[in-house]
Amino acid sequence: MKAAVCYDYAKPLVIEDINIAPPGPGEVKVKVAATAICHSDIHIIKGELPFPPPLVAGHESAGYVTEVGEGVTGVKVGDHIVASLLISCGKCKFCTTGHPNLCEAQWPRSEKSPYTTRDGTPLAQAILIGSWAEYTILHESQCVKIPDDMPMDSACMLACGVITGFGAVVWRARPGIAESCVVIGCGGVGLNAIQGAALSGAYPVIAVDTVDSKLAAARKFGASHGVNPKTGDAVEEIKKLTGGRGADYAFVTVGAIEPMSQAIDMIEPTGTVVWVGLPKFTDRAPLQPDALIRWEKTVTGCYMGSTNLKNDIPKLVALYQAGKLKLDELITHRLPLEKINEGIDEVLAGKALRNIIVFE
Repeated sequence: MKAAVCYDYAKPLVIEDINIAPPGPGEVKVKVAATAICHSDIHIIKGELPFPPPLVAGHESAGYVTEVGEGVTGVKVGDHIVASLLISCGKCKFCTTGHPNLCEAQWPRSEKSPYTTRDGTPLAQAILIGSWAEYTILHESQCVKIPDDMPMDSACMLACGVITGFGAVVWRARPGIAESCVVIGCGGVGLNAIQGAALSGAYPVIAVDTVDSKLAAARKFGASHGVNPKTGDAVEEIKKLTGGRGADYAFVTVGAIEPMSQAIDMIEPTGTVVWVGLPKFTDRAPLQPDALIRWEKTVTGCYMGSTNLKNDIPKLVALYQAGKLKLDELITHRLPLEKINEGIDEVLAGKALRNIIVFE
């Protein structure tokens, strides 16, 4: 099978034929139909997250189950699925207390990847999914069945970008009617945070980005206002839009330290900042304790939208099918695997909301 392989952080991905092992107990083999180019994968192949090469990245995917291992009961051959990096044992503290996205189990594929090169060299399966490839091996908990008529290129974004942004608002922060929300960064994750805020009845929903075209896109996804930090003081603009006090919530969907710290100044006393975007794993954010203590502000994280895959993905599918959740509008380009490096360059240049690699 063909896969996009990272051998060196400084070089483009190599497209080559590799080997894949059969599924083990509790695992399934999936034919990838569509997989998105997410910034987290770019962090991985640039060495900014702790996954050493050689490796196969990719994690925002949808496809078809082609083979099942021993003991699999949740899906069967032929099922159309969303394939997620979220994996859960169903037994640990977090799985049994309603937080399967934080499962603490150890998995065999962390030690032995199903991928090797043609000469037998091991290739890491990044984030236990490695779906920039024609096929992947997953645990059945990573798979959520979807309707056969759900477009795969739209469905794949439910695996990460949509749930990460939407879930940070709807399942983590839970803003109330007419509570104000700021979303910093209007890429794929940010636009879905905006969708989540708008569908929750939040107001105003303020989009923040340095690219005017992305602010225009944010309006289409539910933002009531847009602020460009390059054209003025973003903190003061947000205060003007929120009665001089600041927002109830600020969601930082970019993996950059400066906006993570600045967001604290954008919220009102007792407000909440939710960090969503992943920075380099070596980065550290400066905090001003006085602002948190004196004004009882909260800074919290949100991993993958605090999502419970089996419960939440079907809800998003239903919203999409009802015309209430925008997915098709997120796609900038559909590309074959051989053009993945071009797709990555477009993302890095800020020219794409989501570029999708399609295999069919």
